[in-house]
Amino acid sequence: MLAAEDTKNADRPLRESVRDTLRSRIFEGHYAPGTRLVERDLAAEFNVSRLPIREALRMLRQEGLIRDRAGRGSEVSGLSPKDVEDLFDVRQSLEVLACRLASKRATPGDLEYLQGLLDEADRCLAKGSILEAHRANSEFHDAITRIANNDFLRSALEPLQGRMHWLFRHVSDLPELIQEHRDLYAAIASGDPDRAAAQSASHIGKYREQFPQDSSATEPKLQRKKP
Repeated sequence: MLAAEDTKNADRPLRESVRDTLRSRIFEGHYAPGTRLVERDLAAEFNVSRLPIREALRMLRQEGLIRDRAGRGSEVSGLSPKDVEDLFDVRQSLEVLACRLASKRATPGDLEYLQGLLDEADRCLAKGSILEAHRANSEFHDAITRIANNDFLRSALEPLQGRMHWLFRHVSDLPELIQEHRDLYAAIASGDPDRAAAQSASHIGKYREQFPQDSSATEPKLQRKKP
C-alpha cells in the first residue's frame, strides 16, 4: 500500500496528491467497494488537516469512485453491470479518438516513452510485481491521451480515469495485454491514423467481451498462456 508520506509533493496541491493516493488504493483493491472513508481517520493517517482530505474526497466523488453514506461520510463505490457497459461505450469512443490523434502527433520522444512503459510492464511481470505491471499498463493508456494533445479530449477522459484504471485491474492475462499494447504501439508509431483507430477499437472490444461477470473481485488472479 502507498504510504501517506508519498502524497507530499511540493510541486502539486496537497489535495491532488491525496486524491491520487486514495484513487490508487481503490483501483488496486486496497479499498474494496463498500469500504467507509472517514475524514478524521484519513487526516490522521496522512498527517494533514481535514481540508485536503475533504477536497480529495469531493474530487473522487465527482469521478464516481466514492459516494455519500446518508450523512455517515463516504464509501467506495462499486460498478453495476450497466455501469461497466456504459464505461466501455465511452472508453471506446474517446480512446479510439485519442489513438487516432496520437498517431499523427507523437514525437520520437513520445514513442520512446511508450516503448519504455511496455518494457517496464514486461520487467515487472517477469519479477512477479503484478501491481507495478498494472500501473505501467494504465500509464500507457494515460500517456496516449497526453500525446493526443487535445485539451477537450483530456478533460472528458480525466474524470473517468479512476474507473478506467479499475477496468484495467480486472484483466487477468497480463502477458496477452502487454502484447496487445505492443500491437497498439506499433499502430500509433506507424503514423497511420486509421490503423491506430482500428487497433484501438479491436483492443477495447476484446476486453469488453472478456470482462468478468462478477466484477466485484479486486485482486484478479494472473493467468498465463498455456503452452
